[in-house]
Amino acid sequence: MTAAADSTSTASPAPARRVDQLLAHYGESHRHPGNEAIHMVAIPLIMLSLCGLLFAVHPWVAYAFIGASMVYYARLSGVFLASMAVVSMLILAAVHAMGEHVLALSAAVFVGAWIAQFVGHKMEGRKPSFFEDLQYLWVGPLFVLSRLFGRLGVRW
Repeated sequence: MTAAADSTSTASPAPARRVDQLLAHYGESHRHPGNEAIHMVAIPLIMLSLCGLLFAVHPWVAYAFIGASMVYYARLSGVFLASMAVVSMLILAAVHAMGEHVLALSAAVFVGAWIAQFVGHKMEGRKPSFFEDLQYLWVGPLFVLSRLFGRLGVRW
């Protein structure tokens, strides 16, 4: 056996991609079926309401936030970047459709969705991941997409 053959037989598998590591860590505090179900609804509502609140401050604030988020997603996965770009366009369309009610609607949805999230974590018995690292606020939407992609057989 050559040295090259010997080194390949004992080589460890490639390390997990950063996106897979983040999703695995996020998933550790989202195992309870009730908590996961709440997150599948509340995370998209939080995304919508956050963009609405930022839009109410000034539309360019919302656009800048989405642009910065796209940079973060581009560093993790092309599939997630493309998916989040589509989701963001849909969110912006919904925010525009709220018209003059964007602030009131967004504030109500934001508060309600966060209350639901904390109820889910109470059921789970674990604190939200973003308490230890704020980047998990951007990983949450990827968690929702990863669950959807898993059902559809899409690899990210």
